[in-house]
Amino acid sequence: MIKKCLFPAAGYGTRFLPATKSMPKEMMPIVSKPLIEYGVEEALQAGMNDICIVTGRGKRTLEDHFDTNYELEHQIAGSDKESLLTNIRQLINQCTFSYTRQREMKGLGHAILTGEALVGDQPFGVVLADDLCINTEGPGVLAQMAQLYNLFRCSIVAVMEVSAEETHKYGIVSGQTISDDLIRVETMVEKPAEEDAPSNLAIIGRYILTPDIFDLIRNTDPGKGGEIQITDALMAQAQQGCVLAYKFKGRRFDCGSIEGFIDATNYCYDSIYS
Repeated sequence: MIKKCLFPAAGYGTRFLPATKSMPKEMMPIVSKPLIEYGVEEALQAGMNDICIVTGRGKRTLEDHFDTNYELEHQIAGSDKESLLTNIRQLINQCTFSYTRQREMKGLGHAILTGEALVGDQPFGVVLADDLCINTEGPGVLAQMAQLYNLFRCSIVAVMEVSAEETHKYGIVSGQTISDDLIRVETMVEKPAEEDAPSNLAIIGRYILTPDIFDLIRNTDPGKGGEIQITDALMAQAQQGCVLAYKFKGRRFDCGSIEGFIDATNYCYDSIYS
């Protein structure tokens, strides 16, 4: 089983300024729970209890969140508010957390490479916390992907269909259809223009990667926007072996955008909290 899950969390969250000027975007709450806590819960459900977080300047709140706050817990001990900490206490007890800093913002590929020291030479999950994925009718997205990894033993990316007008926002894949929800990747393009997109299948923030991806990232030149793109490294991996794209079951919310954040808040309040 895959035990490690990497959370790239060094970005500035500029779409949410000024809120993210001093607060990590991963700590933005959907109702009463930070985005990154949803992500860690999803990883744990998939059997990944070794949580590796790539942070940056001003992100100490992430470390504090997954730690004991003795003063707070002493103040609310025995009160009805103590039950509000039940879920986070369970995560802290069931998971281990390790951290490293990404000193420069050079793209998602570089952020994943920065996590190599935490991950080591083994397959691992990747969760982008501002992509909130919820499946109320079965296993979470990462658990679905972990089950596929046990069958195919190769890198897997989660994909969803988007409109042609939105392809420029995502990495887009196409390839050989294996089943209704599984594609063997043959082409992968980072944020193509509508007329250049090979399909409408967009990669979202869930990956399972094999450890050879680190050497491929090291040998990847800066691509779109001058950043080291994980899609370029994955394309090289697909040419050398196998990368699968999986149409996941569930809903995904782009909580890096204000519209997606509001949609996620309303959905979670209606379906989980109400």
